[in-house]
Amino acid sequence: GASRTSTFRRFAPNIMDHNFKFWKCEGTTFPQRLHHWLDILNPLLLMKTKKDIEISRSLLLMSGPDITKSLQNKEIKEAWNLNLASVNPASGDILLSIFRPPAFLPLTAPLVLFTGHWYFITTQRIEASISVAGTEPIHFVSTFFPFLLGNSTYMLLCFQSPIFQLFFHIYTSGFSLAHGNPTQDPEEFPYKRTLLSTGAILYFASIGALPNYLMTRFQLRSPSVQSFMKVIPGLLTAALCGFNVLVIRASEFEKGIEIMDSKGKIVGVSPKAGEKAVTETAVSRAVVIGTTLCVPDIVLHYLKRTNILVKNPRLCRALRPTLIVFILGLMIPASFSWIPQYGTIQRSLIEPDIISSTEETEFIYYRGL
Repeated sequence: GASRTSTFRRFAPNIMDHNFKFWKCEGTTFPQRLHHWLDILNPLLLMKTKKDIEISRSLLLMSGPDITKSLQNKEIKEAWNLNLASVNPASGDILLSIFRPPAFLPLTAPLVLFTGHWYFITTQRIEASISVAGTEPIHFVSTFFPFLLGNSTYMLLCFQSPIFQLFFHIYTSGFSLAHGNPTQDPEEFPYKRTLLSTGAILYFASIGALPNYLMTRFQLRSPSVQSFMKVIPGLLTAALCGFNVLVIRASEFEKGIEIMDSKGKIVGVSPKAGEKAVTETAVSRAVVIGTTLCVPDIVLHYLKRTNILVKNPRLCRALRPTLIVFILGLMIPASFSWIPQYGTIQRSLIEPDIISSTEETEFIYYRGL
């Protein structure tokens, strides 16, 4: 265990210790974690400078051992919120503003909105084009190179969906990487992670845009087929988000992550713990996106039969993006609180070379976001 631990660089052990103690004391239940995450996700924390963050870290070092009591002090509580919102506890690095938790909703909301809502726009435009142009199929050239035919509608349909998918997966990949565990091996090919991430992002963006291509290429007009296809984009995007986390943080279950005993002392590096941490994060991310994109369609399926939406069909178009943003806003703090940021793994699941040096029956690891 010790030889494997030496391949990793500890940036700021005090940050890990303080975050570990905070969540151990204040994150034992879901309501506790949710209460704190609602404070941590305050967008105003993004305005704080690096100097402010350094001051908050110094303040926490002098706050005393009783965290619950220290939170009664407004200045200490604000320091905790800023620290938890700005620093990766596994590395001690100050996160870029765009990858801090308070930035996740403001930046993902428009990307999820356009990614998820574009399919709805596509079906509406296809129905309109069918009523005007008849049943003539869309040819390959008009699908992929609509500007050659002067077809602005299909140009929007075919190119904007992959672009939104691309930016969405670029951002979520960066967020996953920023909140993961440091696993850089000095002997590893320096561009391996960059090449792997780039290929994965392009692949996920292409697959995510596939439903739009099928709708525009083949004009799927059957009501039963369209009803079935309405479920696909949300589930597909959710699955891709989960795989995105697995690929971007693959090094954590290949090389392992640091695990601690009940006192917060690092006892070794475990690939099994890395696999568990990444899997939990991937499931959490998939649930967030899947719920955000699927629930609005379920709600609208029943609401569109009401007299108000029957008389005002345009209201349905405005209601769906509103529901997407609203549900995403609810799901983000819920998902961050659902699984504790510091997870546990049983002794029986840990590698023999680690458990041989300790009597601990349960180990703790940093899960990430």
